Amino acid sequence: MIEKTLVLLKPDALQRGLVGEGLRRFEQRGLKIIGLKMMQLDESLLREHYKHVSDLPFFPNLQEFMQSTPVVVVALEGPNAVETVRQTAGVEASDIGTFRGDFMGVASAGQLKKNLIHSSDSPENAVVEIMRFFQKNELFEWKTRAWKSMFTVEEWEK
Repeated sequence: MIEKTLVLLKPDALQRGLVGEGLRRFEQRGLKIIGLKMMQLDESLLREHYKHVSDLPFFPNLQEFMQSTPVVVVALEGPNAVETVRQTAGVEASDIGTFRGDFMGVASAGQLKKNLIHSSDSPENAVVEIMRFFQKNELFEWKTRAWKSMFTVEEWEK
């Protein structure tokens, strides 16, 4: 099923020069970029995006980290895009072969875990998150020939 999803390449990815590597991995998995920009996150956007943790004691540190540099915001589209991005990103530093596993490193106890990337956790949340970070005129519909050689007709024609 063709889905859209959102990725935030966080300040640590930007600082370490890993933005291109992240984009490369998603494109190699057959995802197409339909929106891409760099932006500085303000407090209201961060509180909305992280509303599930905005009242927790670590939120001020998270906010400071997320505002320490701009982030790169990416909207991606492709067959099973949400799951494909989550598999490519990985969950922990121990997930060797994933973006996080290959580049994250292990945080010391008590330190803010800088995990390079945020990705939507469901197709439903992806729709909400894409609308949060992109205006309609910042998203592009286009056809990619690559899908014909990467996926079955059933996967890319839907």
